[in-house]
Amino acid sequence: MNAVAIRKNILSGLTVGVVALPLSMALAIASGVAPQYGLYTAIIAGVVIALAGSSKVNISGPTAAFVVILLPITQEFGLGGLLISGLMSGVILVFMGLGRLGSMIELVPYPVTVGFTSGIAVVIATIQVKDFLGLNIESLNGHYWQKLETIASALPSLQWQEILIASITLFVLIVWPKFNTRIPQHLVALAVGSTLAYAGQYFVQSFSVATIGTAFHYSIDGILGHGIPPIAPQFAWPWQLPNAQGLPIGLSFDLISSLLGAAFAIAILGAIESLLCAVVSDSMNGKTTDPNRELIGQGIGNIIVPFFGGIPATAAIARTAMNVRSGGSSPLSSIVHALFILISIILLASTLSYIPMASMAALLMVVAWNMSEAKHFIHVIRVAPKHDVMVLLTCFSLTVMLDMEIAVAAGMVLAAVLFIKRTIELTGVNLIKHGDTSNYPDLSKEVIVYDINGPMFFGAAQNALKTLANIRTEIEVVIIDMHDVTMMDMTAIVAMGSIVEDLKKKNIQLIINSIHPRIRAKLIKAGVLQEDMSIELFDKIEESICRANELTKPANS
Repeated sequence: MNAVAIRKNILSGLTVGVVALPLSMALAIASGVAPQYGLYTAIIAGVVIALAGSSKVNISGPTAAFVVILLPITQEFGLGGLLISGLMSGVILVFMGLGRLGSMIELVPYPVTVGFTSGIAVVIATIQVKDFLGLNIESLNGHYWQKLETIASALPSLQWQEILIASITLFVLIVWPKFNTRIPQHLVALAVGSTLAYAGQYFVQSFSVATIGTAFHYSIDGILGHGIPPIAPQFAWPWQLPNAQGLPIGLSFDLISSLLGAAFAIAILGAIESLLCAVVSDSMNGKTTDPNRELIGQGIGNIIVPFFGGIPATAAIARTAMNVRSGGSSPLSSIVHALFILISIILLASTLSYIPMASMAALLMVVAWNMSEAKHFIHVIRVAPKHDVMVLLTCFSLTVMLDMEIAVAAGMVLAAVLFIKRTIELTGVNLIKHGDTSNYPDLSKEVIVYDINGPMFFGAAQNALKTLANIRTEIEVVIIDMHDVTMMDMTAIVAMGSIVEDLKKKNIQLIINSIHPRIRAKLIKAGVLQEDMSIELFDKIEESICRANELTKPANS
């Protein structure tokens, strides 16, 4: 890498670091933990995943996609449980990569991903109402409707000061991009919100807003502090960190069993997010990311991150896109972004403590809006086939109303069902009989041809069996053209055996045309085709039809 490329990557890393700094804090707060844990995630994941993964430009760290999964874990199991679940998800990601499942994850249907992201956005935005309005709520537990009830009951406690700061921050976040400057909107908006909050408390006696410094506390060597501790990430065993009751969570089989579902949800969602990010970055820089190696890199990162206080991480699409647009072309930019955040923690921790919680809520609302893909959501509903719309609404509803573990499981099942349905639709059975086509003018009236197009597995096999079961009594010879059959599973083999037995009982001669040697070997091994059976095999359809006509001549004479 030459000097110009090095300079571009350093500048790009600094640019992304400025954006990632407030976002990492905000996403940690949204996940139910102190802001420094989001910063630790960006630092460790930013270095480890950049070096271990396949993509050279992906920026990894805490992302909004995880918030809906992580918050319930934090509420039930505390920081220790959250980090252990992240460690478990890392192990799962490594095995997914070793099992070469990266290509399969890339095939998740668009309605599933849009349903997830839109549902996550709604939940994130709802959670931020508490700090945006300054409501007196200790925690937002329960399902979505319970959260809404808690917010509604707390509305009389709203604080006009919090609303003012949040509204101004939100206004700057929306308007600032219109000026087309290189200064990130997040930085300007939080600076304006923090300045106004500090000035209001200084000049107006009754003016008071919650800040990172008032909301979060830490202890170093018995000395209490407010806000973010000005130290680098420290090594600690995740199972020695506190549970929801503030005691060391420990490590047990019961705990691992309880967190397993959440770990799988984190792993699958992280895999989808990171590979989508790779697709975006590849389209921007013309490179090709190995999906399996990228999953292994993400897994290694999530295994290491918890030992330094980091929450689950994945590649962030917005930060990665900014990295590429800013000139990032190597892992150096991600490493510089991580070092920038590390230096900021050490030098600017006291300054960061002045950021109002209302401003952070406004920032997360913008993040939620950007990830909601509202236009795409509406577009899918308007133009997509009804099955895609049903999948979209199901994933969206489950994400909002229940939890991400159920939504991810249902989404993957729906993706598989949708894939199977579309594949079945690609496999057809065309009936060719006397007088139906000019291609075979000599086809006898006692002969019919079934042309099977596509792979034969359980769904397609059942359709073929139904079609071949309804044969007219005057038919004497059936030709099954398997030229386009590329595979057969066990269900299809059993179905073929049923067809053979049925035709044999009806004294109908069976001719199989152009069967693939591999499929033929399967049928022989399964006993469907045997040497002493009267099934005849030919390589060309003309030969099969000629033989069928010969077999029917005695009946015609």
